[in-house]
Amino acid sequence: MIAAIDLATVWAFIIAFAVFVYVVMDGFDLGLGMLFPLFPAKADRDVMMNSVAPVWDGNETWLVLGGGGLMAAFPLAYAVLMPALYTPVIAMLIGLVFRGVAFEFRWRTTAARNRWDVAFAAGSLLATLAQGVALGAILQGVQVEGRHYAGGWWDWLTPFSLLTGVALVVGYSLLGATWLILKTEGALREKAYRLSWGLLFAMLAAIALVSIATPFLSIQYAQRWFAWPNVALAAPVPIAVAAVTALLMRSLGQKQDSRPFFLVLALFALSYAGLGISMYPFIVPQSITIWQAAAPQNSQIFMLVGVAGLVPLILGYTGWAYWVFRGKVRAGSGYH
Repeated sequence: MIAAIDLATVWAFIIAFAVFVYVVMDGFDLGLGMLFPLFPAKADRDVMMNSVAPVWDGNETWLVLGGGGLMAAFPLAYAVLMPALYTPVIAMLIGLVFRGVAFEFRWRTTAARNRWDVAFAAGSLLATLAQGVALGAILQGVQVEGRHYAGGWWDWLTPFSLLTGVALVVGYSLLGATWLILKTEGALREKAYRLSWGLLFAMLAAIALVSIATPFLSIQYAQRWFAWPNVALAAPVPIAVAAVTALLMRSLGQKQDSRPFFLVLALFALSYAGLGISMYPFIVPQSITIWQAAAPQNSQIFMLVGVAGLVPLILGYTGWAYWVFRGKVRAGSGYH
């Protein structure tokens, strides 16, 4: 029994890690797409696209690993959550397809390039909004009877899920802006600095609103954050958010190149930690724990052997790709 519990916990962390790495790696990419309308010049858009061109198409690997791992390691959770989230998941996939096609086709045509740019921006917005709405729908809980989803088709659509959707749009946009600071120079970089200030305050407001609303979703969330001794364990998260925010504002004020992007990643990591504090050990909040949803122990061990070799390989290749294409991207040069 102890071994089974340990394996369930290990797999919960593997899936959480895969989802977080996806957020880190695809977040700035999606944010870049949503910022596209604010950079109407073709030369600026070409530089923006070239800044992510060498790495963008590998980001969904982590999304596949997280979704596939959930299905294989926690089949009950997958069977409950997928019917509850069909609409936002389908919307996310449509958005990812749109932006993927637009990314490649905009380089192959000149007459309709603006249309592909619109598709790239719209696909990025749709995918991000759908991810945020799905997150909010999971966090607010889904109706479960026995081992089945018992809610309706539109249960995912609530004010709270829309709030988390908008919050993720703002967060990814801030990631995209700080990525431009890291990878570009000149007027494009200066505009990214200006956008980062507004997006930072918007993200802080979104974090505050989601943090205030979450304890009202369930008494378990309120007890997890405010009941003693849990409050002593959870308190470092908002304190760390304040500290990282101060460092981020200082780095933007001093117009540092690399630090803003990584500090925004730190804000995402702290927000993700807060989400974990709220949900653990439930994988379907208030209904199903990770141990109740876990696959048989033999299946988890079999899959763990494969993941133990696969994840380091993907991380190594990804790190090598970012290293090879490090540095600033200038107009007239790039991947395409």
